[in-house]
Amino acid sequence: MLEKLFLAIGLVLAFEGALYALFPSFLRSMVKQIDAVSDTTLRNGGLVALTIGVVLAWTLG
Repeated sequence: MLEKLFLAIGLVLAFEGALYALFPSFLRSMVKQIDAVSDTTLRNGGLVALTIGVVLAWTLG
């Protein structure tokens, strides 16, 4: 179980690292634009991502 947790964390870090390495200017502009997004929209997006992640983890686990 602990191995799967570390694998998941490693995959997330590898994916994020690849995005920063390949598209640094794009990610910098996205971070600057986040102030324009409402809290409700960010919360809803987070809940959608959380739901998809839990469903995937439950299905594959």
